[in-house]
Amino acid sequence: MVGLKPLDVPPPSSIKMVGAGTAACIADLITFPLDTTKVRLQIQGESKSANRVNALKYRGVFSTIATIVKTEGVGSLYNGLVAGLQRQMSFASVRIGLYDTVKVFYSNGSDNVSIGCRLLAGCTTGAMAVTLAQPTDVVKVRFQAQANITGMAKRYSGTLNAYRTIAKEEGFKGLWKGTLPNIARNSIVNCAELVTYDMFKDALLRHNVMTDNLPCHFCAAFAAGFCTTIVASPVDVIKTRYMNSSPGQYNSAINCSFIMLRKEGLTAFYKGFIPSFLRLGSWNVVMFVTYEQLKRAMVMAKQSRESL
Repeated sequence: MVGLKPLDVPPPSSIKMVGAGTAACIADLITFPLDTTKVRLQIQGESKSANRVNALKYRGVFSTIATIVKTEGVGSLYNGLVAGLQRQMSFASVRIGLYDTVKVFYSNGSDNVSIGCRLLAGCTTGAMAVTLAQPTDVVKVRFQAQANITGMAKRYSGTLNAYRTIAKEEGFKGLWKGTLPNIARNSIVNCAELVTYDMFKDALLRHNVMTDNLPCHFCAAFAAGFCTTIVASPVDVIKTRYMNSSPGQYNSAINCSFIMLRKEGLTAFYKGFIPSFLRLGSWNVVMFVTYEQLKRAMVMAKQSRESL
């Protein structure tokens, strides 16, 4: 057995929520530079203003990272990290931590859960999480898109300043900008991510290919990351462009997608695909492996306290 042993009794929802939020924060800390790289590649080409920034031609993952570090410093790779961690703690705890509970609700406690119930549970928790955590996502994206170049005015000076500025200039609806495309994106992501992980792990265990340990969690998480990237990339690009846009630039997320298609072609919807996959693949591996171990560790700690 690699790692902590499987639990005899499923952990309560509270442990799942805390474990999911913590695991997601750990995964974000490790993979955040890839997420920043993805955002920069996705927004490249949308604006012809800011000539100094426009002169930066990002041409791939490692080239983009090198360009950001060279022109803005290593710290720019972690722009928006505070908002990112705030987002994960509130976002992942709902969409991942409540997934099993909602899945059981839709299946009426059946041992044989259909794919329809799994998909419905993924859509439900994804939509709930976005509704709760959307302001943190807006701030995170805007910080990641902000270039730290000497002599160029920064859009926001800090996380709290970003929340206040957006609320003041765009109203509270500005903090929930892009909620509908984000719900669409995260429903898709949640289904691709959680349902793929859930079903792949079940298949590995059911056919005795692996036992319920770290290698099994790693393989299921990697498959989840790959499937999620393929399915979610177009919606993710639209979400990033729309959330980062200045007031009036796009009428809606749909308008944003049409403008992208007309000006940049179909390939625009897969901008940043490689960093998206590197990020989602590594994020899923770190998150799910950590999540499984945290759940087991917290239940064991709870049981040992109760036995005292």
